[in-house]
Parts: sequence; structure tokens; C-alpha cells
Amino acid sequence: MVVEDQNLESGGSVRVVIKGESHLRNVLWGPVRWIKMLAKELHWSFVFGVVSLYGINQGLGGSLGRVATEYYMKDVQKVQPSESQALTAITKIPWIIKPLWGILTDVLPIYGFHRRPYFVLAGVLGVVSMLFISVLGNLHLYLALLWMTIASAAMAIADVTIDACTAYNSIKHPSLASDMQSLCSLSSSIGALLGFFMSGILVHLVGSKGVFGLLTLPFALASVVGMVFSESHVPGFSYKQVNQKFIDAGRAMWRTMKCSDVWRPSLYMYISLALSLNIHEGLFYWFTDSKDGPLFAQETVGFILSIGSVGSILGATLYQLVLKDHAFRGICLWTQLLFALAGMLDLILVLRLNLKLGLPDYLFIVVDEVVSQMIGRLKWMPLLVLTSKLCPHGIEGTFFALLMSIDNAGFMTSSWLGGVLLHVLKVTRTEFGNLWLAVLIRNVLRVSPLFVLFLVPKGDQNTFKLPGEIIGEDSDSDEEKEEAQNLELASLVHSADRR
Repeated sequence: MVVEDQNLESGGSVRVVIKGESHLRNVLWGPVRWIKMLAKELHWSFVFGVVSLYGINQGLGGSLGRVATEYYMKDVQKVQPSESQALTAITKIPWIIKPLWGILTDVLPIYGFHRRPYFVLAGVLGVVSMLFISVLGNLHLYLALLWMTIASAAMAIADVTIDACTAYNSIKHPSLASDMQSLCSLSSSIGALLGFFMSGILVHLVGSKGVFGLLTLPFALASVVGMVFSESHVPGFSYKQVNQKFIDAGRAMWRTMKCSDVWRPSLYMYISLALSLNIHEGLFYWFTDSKDGPLFAQETVGFILSIGSVGSILGATLYQLVLKDHAFRGICLWTQLLFALAGMLDLILVLRLNLKLGLPDYLFIVVDEVVSQMIGRLKWMPLLVLTSKLCPHGIEGTFFALLMSIDNAGFMTSSWLGGVLLHVLKVTRTEFGNLWLAVLIRNVLRVSPLFVLFLVPKGDQNTFKLPGEIIGEDSDSDEEKEEAQNLELASLVHSADRR
């Protein structure tokens, strides 16, 4: 402890105490001030939308839905791990066609608004689909899959709409791009932490179908966001121009994708995700059903996943504090290597080597989840920032959706390839003898994206910017400045003319 004035003992003591209290207040109130700063710079309704959709709808609701779906497929529909892997990947198709939702939000206002009605629509679709799954008994597998896909579409529509606003603000406020992505990731991680913590308990108490009924609440919140979101009204919109604007959107997207600064990192992101095979369903069945496995109960699975979410929060925090100013290529190199090494923890667990080392399953898998989630978040954060910076002015929502659909295509490819691997190795509900080999193959393939690392730009995350002729330059007219400030991102014809 440092005393500022040793000649004034009592005064010096008071100064030290006040200084310590001041430091504690800074630590405690730092995140609050950070959020207030973003709300002041970007409008409070944007911050509310990010927290509601990323934190509650996708984070909390997504984690509850993930665990409920896994138990629903395993215990209610009684499908094999490889089949569950392939079928749940189908529900991600709405995320593959995100450009369609992006184009709709950009070029087709509803009652004069580009964003608000789509939030409301997403909420309604989600509420209806979750009610059908939870209420209808003996629902056929493919009907259940249909309603899950509709719910996924609802979440994708809400996601692409808030993504459009995030991409726009990242371009208009480049110095805040990393802060916005950190807010999105932290909201998602904290929501996932709470969701996973409650998931096992809720599945145990009300069953997987009961959890689907509870998921109507996060979807209803999406409609609330639509009611309060700050957006200017577009009077006298001519719907006859919609076809032309769709054509202009396609031309603008194609023009941008031809830029090497865009297609090269997009290709890397797809390869990086697709080759990280997803064999989660095989591991999940082994955790819960295998006599040679840990035989975790529902509450335990939810608790372990919630602790794993702490790793995701740590990853987002570490990125925000230390890594957000580093070059894209360097971060991608080290996070990909660490991602491959972290996968070896699963191999140790499946081979039961942890027991030979005296480490119980429960403790080891908690460490495994924390490390894997933290590194996974560190790997994903710079790619999100890069994606937000690749969007041209005028079609932020559409193009961000296109780039994210490429990422989601990578995720779906990863799931399908993982399902094929589980099927080829004959990993079933009762046979897990080759699961260790599936884990090993997955870990080796995680290193392969490093061979195409040259596709990632060398620039750092704060200064990287697309060429002016691609990203588009704002007009100096007061009318266009006002439109930009009001998030009217659908002026595709004028955007194409400027480029």
C-alpha cells in the first residue's frame, strides 16, 4: 500500500482508503460505463436489441433449445447419433439463406419500416413453432423437424436484422467495431451460461417438450424489440421498385465478392469451419448412455455446459482486453493451433486416460469445456470483426448476411461430415468403440486450415478497410447523411450509382 503523504498520518490514511474505494468502483462500474458509452454513441435501443437478441433469444434460448433438442432426439424420437447429427444440421438451413432475409430487410419495408416489422415477425414465428412442438403429442419426427426449422428461421430473421444494424454501425464507427462485437459476444456468452445452467434442471423437471414451451418467452422478446427499436419511417415507398432493387442487390453483392479482399477471407472462414468436424452428438450419447462413459445425469450435463460458457466469457473478455488490436493473420494462426490442441482433451477423456491420471470425469470434463469454449471464442471473435468490415455501404444487412451464411454453411458442412464420420466408424446409441478414432481424426483436420492461412489479410483489426470503390463513399448531401443516421440501408440503386 502506498501512502501519498506520510507527514499527515490521518489524512494520508484517508487518502489511501479513498483511492482504494475509487479503484474498486472503477472495476465494478467499468462495464456499466462501457455499455452507457455504446448506448450514447449508437442509441439505447440498439444496445437493448443486442442484449435481447444475442443475450436472451440466442444465448439463453439457444442454449436451452440445444439441450432440449438433444434429449428430445435421443429420448423422445430415439434416433441414432449420426442421424441426430444430420437432422439437426437441417434446421440450420434458414441460416444458410440469410442473404434472402438480408435482402428483404434492406429493400422491402413493411408499413414504412425496414427493421422493426421483421423483429416482430421473427417473434411470432418462433412463438407459434415452439408451441406446436410442446403441445402436440406423438409428433412425427419430420413434422417436429419442420417446426424446429421454422423456429430456426425465426431466430435467423431476428439475427440478420440486428446484424444489419451492427454492420452499419461498425462502418460508421470503425473505432467501436471491436466494442460492438465484444458486446454481442459477451451478451451471448452470459445468456448461454444462464441457459445451460438451467437447461438440465428444466429438462429434468418439465421434460424436453416443456422446455420448448418455455422458449416462447425469448421469442416474444424479439417482438418487443421490434416495438421499441428506433428507426425512421420511410413514407411513400414504391413497391414497384422491389424487383429492380433485388437485381441491384445481387449486382452489388457480386461486385463486392469479386474483390480479392472479400472472397479470400470468406473462403478461409468456410474452410476453417467445415474442416473442424462436429461429432458432438456422438460424444453426447457417450456422456449420457455408454456404460463405459461417465453416465452424466441431465442436471449434470446442463451444469457442465454452463461452466463451459464461463470459458466463452473469458475468451471474449481476453479478446477485448488484449487481442483486439492485433493482426488478423497472427490471431488466426495461434487460435487455430490451440483449437486443435484443445480437442485432444476429448481424446484423453474417451480413452479414459484421465482416470489413470487420477482425474475424475466430472472435474476433467469441466476443464475440457472451459478450455474448449474459451479457445473457440478467441478463434471466432476476429472472424466476426473481419466479417463486419467486409460489408459495402448501402447493403450492410444483405452482405453481412451473405458472409454469415458462408460461415453457417461451414458449420452445417462440419455437422454433416461429422455425421458421416460417426456412421462410417459405426458409432451408435450402444456402440462407442471407435469414438476415440473419430475424435482423433477431427483433431488432425483442425490443423489443416493453416495451409490456407495466406487467404487472411495481414492488417490489424482497427485499420483494415476495403478499397473505397468497393465499400462506397457517403454523399455530402444533407439528405443522404440524414438517411445514414436513420439506418435507412435500402438505397441500393443510389449505392450502386455511387460505386
